[in-house]
Amino acid sequence: MRHARRRVVRRVTRLAAVGGLLLGGAMVTNAVASEPQAPSIGVPFTAPPATGEGTDLVSRLGNSRTAGSWVDKAGRPVVAVTDDKAAAEVKRAGAQARMVEHSMSDLKSAAATLRSAPRVSGTSWAMDYKSNQVVVRGDSTVSSSDWSRMTKVAESIGSFVRMERSEGTFTTRVNGAQPILSTAGRCSAGFNVTDGKSDFILTAGHCGPDGSVWFADDRGRDQVGTSLKGSFPGDDYSLVKYDGGRAGKGADVVAVGDDKGVRITGVADAEVGQKIFRSGSTSGLREGEVTALNATVNYPEGTVTGLIETNVCAEPGDSGGPMFADGVALGVTSGGSGDCTAGGTTFFQPVTKALTELGVKLIVAKSSGGTGAAPAPSASQGAASPGASAPITGTDVSTLLSRLTDPRNVGPGMLVIGGSLVALVATRWIRAEQDRKAYRQYYSATWG
Repeated sequence: MRHARRRVVRRVTRLAAVGGLLLGGAMVTNAVASEPQAPSIGVPFTAPPATGEGTDLVSRLGNSRTAGSWVDKAGRPVVAVTDDKAAAEVKRAGAQARMVEHSMSDLKSAAATLRSAPRVSGTSWAMDYKSNQVVVRGDSTVSSSDWSRMTKVAESIGSFVRMERSEGTFTTRVNGAQPILSTAGRCSAGFNVTDGKSDFILTAGHCGPDGSVWFADDRGRDQVGTSLKGSFPGDDYSLVKYDGGRAGKGADVVAVGDDKGVRITGVADAEVGQKIFRSGSTSGLREGEVTALNATVNYPEGTVTGLIETNVCAEPGDSGGPMFADGVALGVTSGGSGDCTAGGTTFFQPVTKALTELGVKLIVAKSSGGTGAAPAPSASQGAASPGASAPITGTDVSTLLSRLTDPRNVGPGMLVIGGSLVALVATRWIRAEQDRKAYRQYYSATWG
């Protein structure tokens, strides 16, 4: 009877241990397989992506038959055309055609005339494809006499040049999205890029001249890197070379606040009407829309051309921060007017031109369907030409290891497995000892 009870206890113990192993294994598998949750911060991370179809049609039909393109609220391409034949071609391609009076050649000619006039600080102009006009804006610093002179230039061009006064001041946004600081002021990191040998931060050119040393803290203890290859005015981009030569973990992610980030999966040109997001170290994540392209801004420091105009807000310190849509890099913050209380206009340096001019490529992640995600591990990049995105070719197991060692995720499962193994080994050892004792007793009793 006593032996029977022992056998029952041993069997129950073994069954419990095996059950514990299965349960612990399931807990660990669930913890390791689970993906990090996407950031949740009150505004969406995705928007209908621009297709580029309208831009392709404009390029194919030419500047004399078209006057730009944009995307409507549903993300469908619309092309401004000047003749019925061009409209028919646009419709056959599956896009919408909008008949206009002035061609892209007319708009560019108007912009050239404005550019050749005496420079007036605090003014800007851009091509508004939707209204088929060139819009000239003057901020609060422009005097009445200068504005009158600009108005006369506009009137000499034609009625398709529209004059508007704007509140605030057109300024660069020194003082994204992590803050970087130097004696020149505070800016925001834009996107991480590489030339194949070293990694860099792409940021605004006005943030500081070549040789500027940048820090991640206001005490100058955590040095980030040094500025080089900047262009401002004219353009507004520069590189900050990392001191260690590598961007490190999370190189394919831009910060959006609260320790959250968005993976960057590629680079493209912006389109008018496109919904965009901007992140900066001062005002955080903001959303808006592209309102015009090829904008020229006369900052106090000089004139910058070829910018993206948007209605998203920005504030001092947001300079250099990233603009993106659906995980695709579009621009870095240059400057603008207004603030994030009253709203305003913000201009961006196109990323595509900066990458081409600097001879670097964007560090990107594999596409994750355009959703925001927690920072991903960095990895080596495949071959790609400057300005092109490259797929990730390396693998980093640090994320997996961190989950395995995270007591909040895997610890309970590992404890269950450990306890079950101890119980299983103990029952096997006890049974073996009992069998050896019984055998010795039997052997002694039957010996000679």
